[in-house]
Amino acid sequence: MADRTGPRSGARLEVPSLATELGERFRAAGFELYLVGGVVRDMLLGRSRVDAELDLATSARPAETLRVLAGWAERRYTVGVRFGTVGARKGETLLEITTFREEVYHEEHRKPSVSFARDIETDLSRRDFTVNAMAVRLPEGEFLDPFGGIRDLAAKRLDTPLDPEVAFSDDPLRMLRAARFAAQLEATPAPRVVEAMARMAERLDIVSRERIRDELSRMLLSAKPSVGLEMIIDTGLSDRFIPELPALRLEQDPIHKHKDVFRHTLAVVENCEPDLVLRLAALLHDIGKPQTRQVTAEGVQFYYHDVVGARMAEKRLRELRYPNDVVEDVRKLVELHLRFHGYGEGWSDSAVRRYVRDAGPLLDKLNQLTRADVTTGNRFKAKQFQSLMDELEERIAALAEQENLEAMRPPLDGREVMEHLGISPGPAVGEALDYLMEIRLERGPIEKDEAYQLLDAWWAERVG
Repeated sequence: MADRTGPRSGARLEVPSLATELGERFRAAGFELYLVGGVVRDMLLGRSRVDAELDLATSARPAETLRVLAGWAERRYTVGVRFGTVGARKGETLLEITTFREEVYHEEHRKPSVSFARDIETDLSRRDFTVNAMAVRLPEGEFLDPFGGIRDLAAKRLDTPLDPEVAFSDDPLRMLRAARFAAQLEATPAPRVVEAMARMAERLDIVSRERIRDELSRMLLSAKPSVGLEMIIDTGLSDRFIPELPALRLEQDPIHKHKDVFRHTLAVVENCEPDLVLRLAALLHDIGKPQTRQVTAEGVQFYYHDVVGARMAEKRLRELRYPNDVVEDVRKLVELHLRFHGYGEGWSDSAVRRYVRDAGPLLDKLNQLTRADVTTGNRFKAKQFQSLMDELEERIAALAEQENLEAMRPPLDGREVMEHLGISPGPAVGEALDYLMEIRLERGPIEKDEAYQLLDAWWAERVG
């Protein structure tokens, strides 16, 4: 922003030419049109953006909006009409044009009901936060800020236009969105916002799992996910959809006072690049620890927390309706995240091959998660670990030059096994392929002639 407070209501802002053009069409038809939402916020923050998507609010009803767009937009979309939204495409720009509205969640419903509002100020008053309750009147570009959004944006403060209980009653997902915006904008929620989140956390139960999933994903991909994650735990929101997270605040070692698992988890999440699968795996990689915690003579131990955690992560992500491929990838990363830690004892080539085989296409993500999992403040230990990880990656690269690690498979296929042994499809074929694969992992590439000899010896022993 140009100064600490930015433009005042009534100031003129430079807007995309396409928005100006559309504003002139709406005005000529007798309707109001405003730029709203993230595009206004980003304009004020001075963020450069390609205007691939524009959110607009209008006094026109959906049928009237469709008529205004006729002959101007290249495509019109009506999928959101029942919520007052008409979609359109003009060139490379997607537009969402929504009739002034207010949203209210009824106690028994999982989706908001929508009623239309009379003016832009009412529409803005029912939006989630003041930083999103600013608008630009089109076509002239007049800035409107009835709830002090520019002031809160400058102060990095997150507050609601009306009382938080009104905002969160209108749509309980906004409580989770508060945590997401805190993470994205690195903004501090007003005390009344945090207090309302804690009081109303149970209201999140009426929100669909899919909407919660999407907010969690956006939070994890933000610049500072730890801010949002702490907030959802402190307010009790996480109890409603990932109740395992608060349990991670246990101490790893009650004698030596090591940092709690949740603090470690936050560091691992932020050590990972903003990739959804990777950050979900980082978030959930230790959720098996509370269930596997044992106090031994050597201190606190978490035997098999990787295996237990993988099952727990899968269950939780399926409940949140994540796609199957995301669930499977996260489950696998959680299950494998400790695999590297035996490397310090020295791995054979066969162990390296098995590591690559088990990781499959997730190899790079597994290596990154493994590196991110080292959050020790002991510089010597951290450097030693990173050196070992560098060495493993170099060995993987060296082996890959000698043999095709990405396509490791038995030296014979099922058809060749059946033809050579004269058997039909059945369990024996799979057992033969498993046997040949074990040798391939142990020794590296095997020529077919030798593979047939090995198969003969295995078959003779099997049939007695």
